[in-house]
Amino acid sequence: MTAPAQERRTEPGAEALYAIEVEGLSVSFGRTHALHRVSLHVPHGSIYGLVGPSGAGKSTLMRVLATLEKPDTGTVLVDGVDLAIDPAAARDRIGYLPDSSGVYGNLTVAEYLDFYGAIYRIPLGRRRQVGEELLELVGLTVRRDDPVGTLPRGMKQKLGLARCLIHDPDILLLDEPAAGLDPDARLELRDMLRELAGFGKAVLISSHLLGDLAELCTHLGVMRDGELLTEAALDDMMDAVFPESNLRVHLLDPGDVETATRLLAEQPSCRQVEPMDASSLAAWFDGAEADLAAILGQLLRSGVRVTEFTLERPTLEDLFARVTAVEADA
Repeated sequence: MTAPAQERRTEPGAEALYAIEVEGLSVSFGRTHALHRVSLHVPHGSIYGLVGPSGAGKSTLMRVLATLEKPDTGTVLVDGVDLAIDPAAARDRIGYLPDSSGVYGNLTVAEYLDFYGAIYRIPLGRRRQVGEELLELVGLTVRRDDPVGTLPRGMKQKLGLARCLIHDPDILLLDEPAAGLDPDARLELRDMLRELAGFGKAVLISSHLLGDLAELCTHLGVMRDGELLTEAALDDMMDAVFPESNLRVHLLDPGDVETATRLLAEQPSCRQVEPMDASSLAAWFDGAEADLAAILGQLLRSGVRVTEFTLERPTLEDLFARVTAVEADA
């Protein structure tokens, strides 16, 4: 945390229940309603995925949180600071990476970070030290003297993330950070964000690439047509939307299918047990891991030779499809 940010840190932030708290937020551009009564809550230390199709309002919400767009109605608290009352104090707590940001191509990578450190009034010696630490964090130390304009897309995204961290903010707002990155760069970004969340920072990521968020997010908000349809801890949302998972059992001997079907049908945690083909069957399962172990043990004790015993959990794509379908029917 830079000294100027520390000086401006106010008491509410230390006691805020959420890193970001939004209530009844609406934004219109003429007759277009970009956001309609959005309420959103991002816990401290969480990685919150904001998902939805293009045009859902994700980028507009990000711009409001970054103090670049004024809402028509609603309140926004960033680490307990009301954006309408003290936007400068809120900015000290935020690192914002837009979906598309200009870079100063003739500056070297080190000069680029030094420039932004000066904007945040970090003393010269300190900002150069922080800049080197951030370059190491994002893996760009060997490119420190290269012009920014020569960097490939993935490295520019890493540099943008380093810029967001130059003043040690408590909250990161990342708008489509993985767009255009190759698979290796996406994995590196995921690992960095996990590390930052481990330091206690709250990370809000907007994306329509659901696969990038599946193994990363702790919390999820689903947006469509300017509205937040639902939000919750990801595991809680999965359990609520999909109380059952698909259990698939493959057998070595097709003659064991009848026995296996009977045994699974007798289990309270299984229902709709049906053969899939000559040597496998499937069932809906809503039990715990201990129930799975008990079922597998009973099959083996009964002489059923199991070659595969798999619980297929729904994906983030399944969750998004189910939530948006339910809301459309409501």
